[in-house]
Amino acid sequence: MSSFPVSVLDLTVVDSGSSGPQALRNTIEIARHAEKLGYHRVWLAEHHNTSGIASPAPEVMLGVLARETSAIRIGSGGIMLPNHSPLKIAEVFRVLEALAPERVDLGIGRAPGTDTMTALALRRSREALAAEDFPEQIAELRGYNRLDEADHPFMRIKAAPSDVDLPPIWILGSSDYGARLAAANGFPFSFAAHINMKMAVPALRYYREQYQPSPEFPEPLAMLALSVITADTDEEIEVLKKTSELSWLQLITGRHGPMPGPDEAMAYQFSEVENLQLADVRSRRIAGRPEVVRDRILGLMNDTGADELMLVFSVWGHHNRLRALELMAEQFRIEPRTGV
Repeated sequence: MSSFPVSVLDLTVVDSGSSGPQALRNTIEIARHAEKLGYHRVWLAEHHNTSGIASPAPEVMLGVLARETSAIRIGSGGIMLPNHSPLKIAEVFRVLEALAPERVDLGIGRAPGTDTMTALALRRSREALAAEDFPEQIAELRGYNRLDEADHPFMRIKAAPSDVDLPPIWILGSSDYGARLAAANGFPFSFAAHINMKMAVPALRYYREQYQPSPEFPEPLAMLALSVITADTDEEIEVLKKTSELSWLQLITGRHGPMPGPDEAMAYQFSEVENLQLADVRSRRIAGRPEVVRDRILGLMNDTGADELMLVFSVWGHHNRLRALELMAEQFRIEPRTGV
């Protein structure tokens, strides 16, 4: 049995030759499979204006997962709060908490989850796009559970259903900004090492050292999110690495599309310039045979002092992502759930 909880972040990847609706159905199966295998949480992300990820509304899918699962924790990884009003998110997640009591997590990020033009369309004004009020938004969101606080701007408003508390709020980040905000306000913190591996150790160490206890969380609670590519054979791993790299190259160069399949990826020859563009991508993933991936992860968990691990499997093929779930469950000796 692993000494720390292991969870999964599913990006609702659209595979080449598949479709958005199928990707959504795949996410449901990922959640069910993760639950049976014994994973602690399954989180969904918020992305917009990309044909390769079918996850613009994780809150909608979480309502489905509340019905389709019974034991695993479900949550957002995350809701990009500047795209929404805090009141709306408070109400949405109180509804989810009512549907799946004590199983919901509200992970919050400040990035738009998209390009600048799409963020403008979401936020409706250039003033909202340029606003640096994320800490105030977080305080307002949390305040709907603390309406006796005199400084809450809307203290007379009761987020419905009013007899349900907000789920636990997690701060998500890929820099020291999120670590500082989470530490100063007593929030759990999830660091996205799949976005910025270099900052994982300093950000999580800062968070633990500077943590200020809150009524909800008297002790720090840190999660490390890692991108993993693994399979049963070296040949499969090489193919999956190439599908992921080509997908990232397309994203970097503005050529949005589904996750490239093996034939397309293996036929593509990266130029010298493209290899330089992909150097950072390659540095923030962990690829290899399951036991190699496990040992690398254990080292990072020790270096960062993280309490929990979240895995991201951003490769081509739903069957490959399901198999990766199984392989990592075996490596970390996760105990399967019975009766689900």
